Amino acid sequence: MKRVVVDASALAALAFLEPGRDAIGQSLDGATVFAPSLLKYEMANIVVTRMRRQPAETQFLLEALHRAVHEDWGIAWHDVDATEAALVARTTGLTAYDASYVWLAGYLGADLVTLDKKIIAATERGDI
Repeated sequence: MKRVVVDASALAALAFLEPGRDAIGQSLDGATVFAPSLLKYEMANIVVTRMRRQPAETQFLLEALHRAVHEDWGIAWHDVDATEAALVARTTGLTAYDASYVWLAGYLGADLVTLDKKIIAATERGDI
């Protein structure tokens, strides 16, 4: 069975019906989906920012957040070794947050599903 790690950019595209969601959905279809626990808080932060900018969308955003992190995608949550994430961040130039997704994918031998251009560039350069 295919194993994938999903990051905030990918899950946000799905949850908030954004461009790129179809490709992300195909990447996750039939896969066992993993994510660092950090993803819950990154998603919550996205929602807070959007609620401030678009208060009329508050109910939609909160419901989408709940479905994304509690229900719909059946994500298997993992803690990330902070020291390892810091080492990946140093090597790749990514933030420790982004490096946590990269580290988890490597640790689990899973594909990383992301729309984040910096993460994509780091993985394509082979920095990891």
